Amino acid sequence: MKRDKQLKWHHDPASRLNLSGKQVAIVGGTGGIGRALSRYLVSRGAGVIVVGQTFRDTGVEGIKFIQADLSLMSEAQRVAALLPAETLDMVIFTTGIFAGPQREETAEGIERDLAVSYLNRLVILRAIAPRLGVRRPMSSLKARVFLMGYPGGGQIGTPEDLNAEHSYKAMPVHMNTVAGNEMLVLDAAKRYPQATFFGLNPGLIKTNIRDNFFGKDTLKSRIAEALIGLLTPTADQYAERIAPLLFTPDIEGHSGAMFNSKGQAILPSAGLNDMHIRKFMTASVALLARSGIQGVAA
Repeated sequence: MKRDKQLKWHHDPASRLNLSGKQVAIVGGTGGIGRALSRYLVSRGAGVIVVGQTFRDTGVEGIKFIQADLSLMSEAQRVAALLPAETLDMVIFTTGIFAGPQREETAEGIERDLAVSYLNRLVILRAIAPRLGVRRPMSSLKARVFLMGYPGGGQIGTPEDLNAEHSYKAMPVHMNTVAGNEMLVLDAAKRYPQATFFGLNPGLIKTNIRDNFFGKDTLKSRIAEALIGLLTPTADQYAERIAPLLFTPDIEGHSGAMFNSKGQAILPSAGLNDMHIRKFMTASVALLARSGIQGVAA
């Protein structure tokens, strides 16, 4: 990753954040980094809607829950319809897994990692972006969208075999989702000028995101996560570190920017030009249509 030294922002301590009145939706907010962010933002006064399968924060004031299986695009469409996009100040996408050792396919015919880590974000984003924040009280800042992934890592994806039907290896398949999420940021920044879009690269964090790759609760998974936990921040530590970036006015006017685990601006991956992004988005929408999801613009 290369630093973008042209973009800098003033880092106020997270303890000074006053988010009273802010309305945030976190897609993937029931576990890992998403859950850590939801709990931290609520502690600073925000109202948060979390989307996921299993709600673990019953009784935490300020958090509302939408249950959904985000491996299914029909569920992503339902979530988009339920989200009060017009009154939201911010949407954060954190859903994600790693591709398994063997190819897995959803009931809609989509490779599972692609569905969970990328395509549901595309479906939801295209549905809510045009109306995002339009009924908020007057604000000096546009509504914001943050997509969690690994931008800036040089991945451009393989739109020719997006669904991994001709060749399957876990890591290259997962890199399709990495590339897709970075392109979602760059595409949305141009497509929807009434809002702002940013990419977040948290680096290695101890969560359950690798369960699908190593096997849930296996010895290999426990050893890997224990080592990661020794060397890297926890999800809670990352949430507190990155929260000031989410709300700083200093990044207004920089839609399409990406940030590393320390909140420093980084450059987009080389090769993600307009032509390649259009090709990848067209392949994504075609796959959705083949799976029965219509009406998503290419």
